[in-house]
Amino acid sequence: MDALQYLEKVGGVARTGQLLAAGYSRRDLARLPSQGAKQPRRGIFILAEHRPEFATALRYNSYVSCASAAEHYGLWIRKAPELHHLACNHGHGTGFVRHRTIRFDPHPSLPIAAVEDVVLHAMACLEAPASTAMAVSAIRLHGVPLDLLKEQLRGDRSRPVLNALKDLDLRAESIVEVDTQHLLRTHGIAFDAQVAIPGIGRVDLLLEEFLIVEVDGFAFHSDRKSLRNDLARNNASTINGYLVLRYAPEVIWFEPERVIAEIRAVLELRRDAPAQFPGDLARPSPGSSGPATLPRFQNRS
Repeated sequence: MDALQYLEKVGGVARTGQLLAAGYSRRDLARLPSQGAKQPRRGIFILAEHRPEFATALRYNSYVSCASAAEHYGLWIRKAPELHHLACNHGHGTGFVRHRTIRFDPHPSLPIAAVEDVVLHAMACLEAPASTAMAVSAIRLHGVPLDLLKEQLRGDRSRPVLNALKDLDLRAESIVEVDTQHLLRTHGIAFDAQVAIPGIGRVDLLLEEFLIVEVDGFAFHSDRKSLRNDLARNNASTINGYLVLRYAPEVIWFEPERVIAEIRAVLELRRDAPAQFPGDLARPSPGSSGPATLPRFQNRS
């Protein structure tokens, strides 16, 4: 790999020191301008096709962090921020969101903060559910310890941060599940997540022991087998006395009022006709010799 290929690999922008540390000579670096690389300032090489957040980070001697670093670590986030989020220990520069505390060693070859710092910055900067989605995905995908987050944020007395820590639910398996849980919490609707129901399987959310709420990902029904499996699950849910509501991610994100209205309408059915639902199957029917059995389900730990 020559110096130009390396520069392309690291996002199209790098410092002279980084290139030298990677084993390239000053003669190699001297050829870069003839290969299309520019030097906007001394000590920095940049290609026309480059990661703009990396260029901004090097310009201000900082590291990409918080929402701007989510994509690089595969953390759950709906969209990139309009302004770059940078971690730095100085007050120079404008036009970006500044995070002053750097606790962990950054990425070894890219101007990106450590995933731990990225999550800590997000928890203190972003509103839920964006902050909680990034934290849950960092814990699930990168093994960031929950205790570490609690310890590092212990001194933060701001209500948003404390609420975000309290609302972390590691059972969520996607960003849209985190967003759905947040939507239900903010409207005072109790739920249990990732519940295993015999004869049906694991469901995303279970409300009042009779209403199943499933959030379908973008790969939903990507093949005939998944379609057959979901049809069978829906049928099994109905046979066992459960009601089911299913939502696509865009409905959760762009029509939350509709989601809440539909869930509340179904929950009202329980109050109007409780005998129709699983929670009342434990009542013995007239003339029966013994009590009926209540459907069993268990939470995933």
